[in-house]
Amino acid sequence: MLQWSERSPQHWLEFVNHEVCVTARDQQRFEGRVFTVDPVSASVVLVSVQENERPSVRVILGHAVTDVQILGRGTEETERRMKSIFLPSQTQILSAEELKSRRESLRVWLEKNRVPVTEDGEVLRVANALTISAPYGSGDCSCSNEIILARIQSLVESNPGEQQTSHTSESSDNLMRRSDNIC
Repeated sequence: MLQWSERSPQHWLEFVNHEVCVTARDQQRFEGRVFTVDPVSASVVLVSVQENERPSVRVILGHAVTDVQILGRGTEETERRMKSIFLPSQTQILSAEELKSRRESLRVWLEKNRVPVTEDGEVLRVANALTISAPYGSGDCSCSNEIILARIQSLVESNPGEQQTSHTSESSDNLMRRSDNIC
């Protein structure tokens, strides 16, 4: 019989979101919901949520795991609750269509402000110096030049197509004048 650490990631995936009992080599037992299993070390990340208490997270190192038994099956609701523990409350899960719409809206906004932008798959590239990844907010910009980064982030935040990320009240004309000096 294969040891836990020698099994495949597909096998480990079967345990995610389920309530389990993990037995370690020293016969110690740990119970909780499997949030994930590290594919490199086979370590199990367990989450326990007691009512009116903060969630408890425990990592059981893969080499110490001898047995994992499912105590209860997870549901979509438990999966949503587990994700909400680790994701900020502002984080939203967007569909592929919503992401495409946001990418297109941002690309049009940048072009309107005379910023050279191209699409490279699901990433927007600005003047071959900056990239913007999904979900296409100001925090998703990546660039080694801080000046370019700050100016593009300012434009991203002022995109009228995305009310959720709009934080400035500058006029479009003012932004167009500023964007002429970006690169």
